[in-house]
Amino acid sequence: MKMTAFKLYRVAPRWLFLKIETDEGIAGWGEPIVEGRAGTVEACVRELSEYLIGKSPLTIEDHWQTLYRGGFYRGGPILTSALSGIEQALWDITGKYVNLPVWQMLGGAAREKIRVYSWIGGDRPHDVAAAAKEKVDAGYTAVKMNATEELNYIDAHSKVEAVIERIAAVREAVGKDVGIGIDFHGRVHKAMAKQLARELDPYRPMFLEEPVLPENNEALREIARYTTAPIATGERQYTRWGFKQILIDGYVDIIQPDLSHAGGILEVKKIAAMAEAFDVAVAPHCPLGPIALAASLQVDACTPNAILQEQSLGIHYNQGSDLLDYLADPSVFAYQDGHVAIPSRPGLGIEINEEAVEQAAAKGHDWRNPVWRHEDGSVAEW
Repeated sequence: MKMTAFKLYRVAPRWLFLKIETDEGIAGWGEPIVEGRAGTVEACVRELSEYLIGKSPLTIEDHWQTLYRGGFYRGGPILTSALSGIEQALWDITGKYVNLPVWQMLGGAAREKIRVYSWIGGDRPHDVAAAAKEKVDAGYTAVKMNATEELNYIDAHSKVEAVIERIAAVREAVGKDVGIGIDFHGRVHKAMAKQLARELDPYRPMFLEEPVLPENNEALREIARYTTAPIATGERQYTRWGFKQILIDGYVDIIQPDLSHAGGILEVKKIAAMAEAFDVAVAPHCPLGPIALAASLQVDACTPNAILQEQSLGIHYNQGSDLLDYLADPSVFAYQDGHVAIPSRPGLGIEINEEAVEQAAAKGHDWRNPVWRHEDGSVAEW
């Protein structure tokens, strides 16, 4: 079996899908994307595909090693996201070829289902208490929200109080047993992160996500002194080597590798094994599309320290198209009692509605990150 074609589809709201075709009629799907840089990643996939056309899709590890190590410059969001989507598609092909789900080829299932959480507060969170109650009534046992709007290096305490008021309202609305993940989104600098961590502690957050930018991970040592909440990070780390120092430092309790950014299915499985050795949990990052979620669930299935799965149904980014819109059978992601069952079909376990994908790709998208500014006009972290 040989790879014959790479087809890329830029589809709303902000996703990039990849279909790899073979001469035996088996095709695989992947989701190589950097949000806001779809065109750049698309170009990278096309460049990498030059090596793969005409080769077997089954030698996944060798292809990964060649594409990653074959260039003098390695890693980073563009190259590793392109590689991630390709690798997902190769696993999808292989699973269909041997008639097994990917998780079965990676050691078999360690669980029957995985807990999922739902977003309740976007870039400028408001009315989060009502949104949280709605999600809990729908069966979710965990929710996540952005904590803040823009914050300067040193900012007004009224902004901290506004965050506390929102979290307090959510906790009151959902009770003591529902998990509340609080995403700082890297918007917060160290001085303000310490204040927020201390003030939020009484509300028992499920985790504090990206308290500071990944460029400033050394600050986690100090921030950890101000909270008993688990600290989570990792959505902007790539490959095993990007997670090595985080695990050695010992201040992170949950790592959040993204299956479409960190290197793909097997690479995240390796990252999770490293984390297990440090007694650290895994909660894959996935505010993306159905292929990325399907890939995440394959890793969740066979990873003992996976505890929680992000998913994008109804997320504030999904304007115009949502998680289920490109699936031939949306029931594969049926959530029940705050969990989703591990997919049992071969490969990634999903069937893509190609007609819907092609129609969406005809329109495409040009999604870009917002650019925020402080009151003085200087650029703020988004």
